[in-house]
Amino acid sequence: MRPLLLGLLTVICASGATAKGEKSGDFDYYVLSLSWSPTWCALEGDGRKSPQCDASADFGWVLHGLWPQYHRGWPSYCPTTERNPSRAMTRDMADIMGTSGLAWHQWNKHGACSGLSATDYYATSRDAFSRITRPEVFRKLARAVTLPASVVEDAFLKANPQLEPDMITITCKSGRIQEARICLSKTLDPVPCGVDVVRDCQMDDALFAPIR
Repeated sequence: MRPLLLGLLTVICASGATAKGEKSGDFDYYVLSLSWSPTWCALEGDGRKSPQCDASADFGWVLHGLWPQYHRGWPSYCPTTERNPSRAMTRDMADIMGTSGLAWHQWNKHGACSGLSATDYYATSRDAFSRITRPEVFRKLARAVTLPASVVEDAFLKANPQLEPDMITITCKSGRIQEARICLSKTLDPVPCGVDVVRDCQMDDALFAPIR
């Protein structure tokens, strides 16, 4: 069934507990979160008039963040002696994150928990993003479709043979495909996700909107 649905898609184309103030660098693995930009724009970005949602932006899967994670729960807003990123540094991440504001927020909430400098955190985030192939089939959608969230996961698995099903999860929000979350070691090798992360969206009719 799933290969058939992927084929049809090609034809159509023309919570766990958080912890605040934990020790920086003390975590088990990373979650690489890739957000489907049209979903974020429809639910939030358009209302904010975000430049990420401009017709000329052409964003598909963007880097939401690289999140230090425990096997249960995750740290956030950790104290760190590292300097905050400059405006130039956050601006330079907008090509894969959509906006400099998201880059700043991700450093403040998650990057400070990595034990890395802002420069190294952004470089590691970019490296992690580059290691995952975003399936081209979704960039070719000519119109919105509804599909099982499992089809999106299958597409990522096919495009990334190094991944196994327990290393990736697809999330939904407000009836739409929201994110692909991939679990990586501190050296950015794929690893099984913890119980807080591996909770796949179970929708059979999630809305997947095309790039504008």
